[in-house]
Amino acid sequence: MTQKKPKNPKKPKAAKKPAAKHFEELLSTMRALRAPEGGCKWDKAQTHETLIKCLQEEAQEVVDAINNKDDDNLKEELGDLLLQVVFHAAIAAEQNRFDITDVIEGINQKLIRRHPHVFAGAPAATPEEALRRWREIKKKEKESKSKK
Repeated sequence: MTQKKPKNPKKPKAAKKPAAKHFEELLSTMRALRAPEGGCKWDKAQTHETLIKCLQEEAQEVVDAINNKDDDNLKEELGDLLLQVVFHAAIAAEQNRFDITDVIEGINQKLIRRHPHVFAGAPAATPEEALRRWREIKKKEKESKSKK
């Protein structure tokens, strides 16, 4: 008995480079754009303050893509928003304030702290309970920071 071929067989996806490799390439691109010698004049002239409008616009474009249920546009706009994070971290790194590694470590630590039901065995039976716990932990963290 012969097997019928599916009408629209899915082609196997080509192997992708690991995300970390692409991220390193993005960081390298940003360094080239901001390089004192040979970089882009516009990119080199930017500051946190001059990029505020770009950051706001890119965030709104992500929201618009989500509302429009447009995955292709969402993918593009998330990339533009990621660029803003990389850009701001590059500016801070040039001023020896913090770098992208600090940003990544910070958000990862925060996610672990604020999800004790995942990482520390604390109970959270519902999404609402998880959100309540997140808010409680966030409030305690903010109070702790304000006491310093």
